[in-house]
Amino acid sequence: MEKIIKPVSGYLAIVMALVTLPLSIVFFVMMGQTGNSGFFFLAAIFFIAFIFLVKGILIVNPNHSRVLTFFGKYIGTVKENGLMWVNPLYKTVHLSLRAHNHNGQQLKVNDKLGNPIEIAAVIVWRVSDTYKASFEVDNYLQYVNVQSEAAVRHLAVSYPYDRMEEEGSEQDITLRDGGDKVNEMLEKELNERLGPAGITVLEARISHLAYAPEIAGAMLQRQQATAIVAARTKIVEGAVGMVELALDRLSQKDIVVLDEERKAAMVSNLLVVLCGESKVSPVVNTGTLHQ
Repeated sequence: MEKIIKPVSGYLAIVMALVTLPLSIVFFVMMGQTGNSGFFFLAAIFFIAFIFLVKGILIVNPNHSRVLTFFGKYIGTVKENGLMWVNPLYKTVHLSLRAHNHNGQQLKVNDKLGNPIEIAAVIVWRVSDTYKASFEVDNYLQYVNVQSEAAVRHLAVSYPYDRMEEEGSEQDITLRDGGDKVNEMLEKELNERLGPAGITVLEARISHLAYAPEIAGAMLQRQQATAIVAARTKIVEGAVGMVELALDRLSQKDIVVLDEERKAAMVSNLLVVLCGESKVSPVVNTGTLHQ
């Protein structure tokens, strides 16, 4: 479990170091002048004190930390910023607490329906527990890369890329239309996977999503066909309504009386005109109604 410690201010250590170094030099000079071995021991003691003080000084920048261990035992983590002094026998390991961006590579996987797709995600994460990041996993950066790829693959195989007319319902989640819901599920799974390493995922989003090249052409044709059918359906519905309106108006105003055969012919002609893709060339009848 992470333990936060507050070390001694490093400024006092610097002042003492600036005092002990000149004293050691002075005693060395006095030993050379007098030949007294006592000055040698004093010079050695002050010089060792200087090394002891200097070696324990460390600088902690904003959003950085230092993990301290003493002969293999975890002592604590320094998160306070500034100039600090700790036991020089402590081993310090630098650990960044800043937010990191992980731009995952494009992965080729099969979705829930077995269609090959390409998918990639962008993940924003940071270290929240320095003890777990340092000692629970071998390399937390590599751990993030591997587990992120595993989470994206699991998300891809859990949902279809797009909704097929013959498969599922309107409420089913798809990778293409899921939007924020898909991103939330990815973020939740990443937090579960990276939690043992002391990593917190701040945001996760799908950055690339497409059918694999070998089926992209076929899926494009399918989408185009679906769009054409939908458009044709709308055109036919509108044309039927217009024909119905035309027959009702003609009947109400007694403009012309049509028998069933003539009505059928008129309906056929109007539907051809309204539903046709090209312009219709009209034929003018200058004879009687029945010619």
